[in-house]
Amino acid sequence: MRPPSTQNLPSDEPGETSAVRAVEFIRRMRGASQPQLLRAADGDYYVVKFSNNPQHSRILANEMLAGRLALLLDLPVRAPAFIEVSAELIAGNQEMEFEIASRHVPCAAGLQFGSSYPGQPGQFLVVDFLPDRLLRRAEGLAPVFAGALVFDKWTCNCDGRQMIFTRPAADEYAAYSPWMIDHGFCFNDGEWNFPDSPIRCLYPRRLVYESVRGFQSFEPYLSRVENLEARQIERCGEGIPDQWCGDQPGEIHRLLERLYERRRRVRQALVDAKNSDLRPFPNWR
Repeated sequence: MRPPSTQNLPSDEPGETSAVRAVEFIRRMRGASQPQLLRAADGDYYVVKFSNNPQHSRILANEMLAGRLALLLDLPVRAPAFIEVSAELIAGNQEMEFEIASRHVPCAAGLQFGSSYPGQPGQFLVVDFLPDRLLRRAEGLAPVFAGALVFDKWTCNCDGRQMIFTRPAADEYAAYSPWMIDHGFCFNDGEWNFPDSPIRCLYPRRLVYESVRGFQSFEPYLSRVENLEARQIERCGEGIPDQWCGDQPGEIHRLLERLYERRRRVRQALVDAKNSDLRPFPNWR
């Protein structure tokens, strides 16, 4: 698949993702893929993952595809983008490298994956943990986490569900907004298969599932997945560069077919989770 040009592109459809040029290194971010926070020519900031990251060559494809699928379901994810990173920017910033064992490896130049950062750094508070009293007050807590579980069961996210919570830094009384992040381990990481498990994908803080009473608690996301058309899913795979897809880039077409086939299995996956030893839904009788 041919990558898009690096001008600003409209992103009204999942397959039409913005492409922008990185112009400034801000800082390194936490995470096993060792992402970087960069400012782009459009004035926005992006958490960028690189094609030579220490995790897997398909991490970028997974992030782009999963981000588009989540947007298709109207789930709260940061907008995905193609980020063009120049060799000059990397050469001029010593911290743009990976630490792998005792080695230091420069980040790759070229087209990379970016996830939009929530606002300008310093103007928004971004955390990945909230105490119970604040977590319960997060905007749309129950539907967001129910929708995230539907999504993770469908895409076979083999990592724990990762979330960030944001609010304006100047307003300490504002409720936090939850965002789904880190989708590189969807589709079983770089394997692009679906070894389902009843206990996989569950968020460790069980209070987020207290309002679950039955299948209706997973709406509208459950019905949205079940009613997706093949063409909608196919569009989410458009424009993903071959070099992001590993040694056999054509396998992405089979991956999209499998996602379409799995739409009607999510309901049973939720039942299996309910009946697992973890008993994550205490109020679903």
